[in-house]
Amino acid sequence: MWNTLFLRMMSRLIKRGALEITMPDGSTHLFGDGAPVRLTLHDESLPKRIVLSPELAVGEGYTDGSLTIADDDLYGLLTLGIRNFALGQGEGFERHIGPLMKRVHQFNPVGRAKDNVAHHYDLSGALYDLFLDEDKQYSCAYFSDPEMSLDAAQLAKKRHIAAKLCLEPDMKVLDIGCGWGGMALTLAQEFGVRVTGVTLSEEQHAVATARVKAAGLEERIDIRLQDYRELDQRFDRIVSVGMFEHVGVPHYREYFGHVRRKLRADGVALIHTIGRASPPSRTSPWINKYIFPGGYAPSMSECLKAVEKERLWVTDVEVWRLHYAETLKHWHDRFMDRREEAVELYDEAFCRMWRFYLVASELTFRLHRQCVFQFQITRRQEAVPLTRDYIYR
Repeated sequence: MWNTLFLRMMSRLIKRGALEITMPDGSTHLFGDGAPVRLTLHDESLPKRIVLSPELAVGEGYTDGSLTIADDDLYGLLTLGIRNFALGQGEGFERHIGPLMKRVHQFNPVGRAKDNVAHHYDLSGALYDLFLDEDKQYSCAYFSDPEMSLDAAQLAKKRHIAAKLCLEPDMKVLDIGCGWGGMALTLAQEFGVRVTGVTLSEEQHAVATARVKAAGLEERIDIRLQDYRELDQRFDRIVSVGMFEHVGVPHYREYFGHVRRKLRADGVALIHTIGRASPPSRTSPWINKYIFPGGYAPSMSECLKAVEKERLWVTDVEVWRLHYAETLKHWHDRFMDRREEAVELYDEAFCRMWRFYLVASELTFRLHRQCVFQFQITRRQEAVPLTRDYIYR
């Protein structure tokens, strides 16, 4: 029964491009037109699992080797999937339970938030060294010149954000989700501000603290292993890069309420987050289970609804479209160049999982309306200049 349902599902869905599937019983089936991506299913349970939750089952099959692709053409398979499947809404049984599970997965109180962060960010620091830039920036770079290196584009990202913060020496800056400390170090070194960085990752806290000490900036940078909700201070500026994706829709008003309370009356906040140029949806069940539990890329409407209710001004919005696709392409290529080292750190299955994550993420930005939002937020409308010229001076 499940094999029949699976083949019917493929026949219904594959309308752009072509897919050739060899089933566990050895039979071969062709769907669509043109040169096909050739897929082999080695596990008899896979057709059923794909019917119930395609994104989860395909990711798991590629990871454990029960699903293989001719020439390991993962880019080809995922491009075909994104162009034909209703990603974000789900197929099969997942279409019906997705809306319910969205709120369950995104419930991120203080304790659970730390566990979710540990799942991804407390992996070996040596893993991230394989593919990140020298400054360990694990967020979208800014390719103001398409030919820029990854390191140059990450520096350009930090300076672009700094320009939007309208910094002055000795200002007090809160960095929510400070990662390995790169933003804090740049802001303190280049702009002379004082930074309090908070992270829930023990690995990131240890590395960031060591970097601050090595730079001799302990008096200007304070890195804390702490939830931003536990802080009881006010700041001239707030910056958050790549952290809002982990907040969860049920906590958006809580998040922006904390931004308002922690920001001085004339303060400026810059929130940089992955988003979607489409209505609210849900996170891929594979990404939620294996990569970013509790994570979600919001629509602009979901963000701004919470901002408006907290009586904050959105004084600037910028949408980055393909910058993250290019960043992820750099990460993928660098990871694959050093794949043998990753196998030594973990194993083959982990490396297949990580490659699936990087390629799927890149193609979602290229083909499926995912992007990056930068929201400049203030409590007073006159807190920043009336035109955007100052950002590019």
